[in-house]
Amino acid sequence: MSHDTNAKLIYMANQIATFFKSQPQDEAAQGVATHINKYWEPRMRRKLFEHIDGGGEGLSPLVLEAASKIRRPEAA
Repeated sequence: MSHDTNAKLIYMANQIATFFKSQPQDEAAQGVATHINKYWEPRMRRKLFEHIDGGGEGLSPLVLEAASKIRRPEAA
C-alpha cells in the first residue's frame, strides 16, 4: 500500500473516531465500526486491517478499539 493511501485511510478513520468520541465509550466504538462497515468498501477495510495488523501506527485508540467490531473482508 502506498504511503499516501495509508495516510488517507488513517486520516479518514480518525475523523470518524473524532465524530463519535463524544459518545459513551462503548457506543463510540460501535459507532465507528458501524460507519466503516456501512460506508467503506471491502478493499478499504482490507487496507485498514493490513495497517492495524502492522501495528496501527497513527490510528486513534478509538479506531483500534472498534477494529474488533469491523467486518474483516476476505483476502483478495
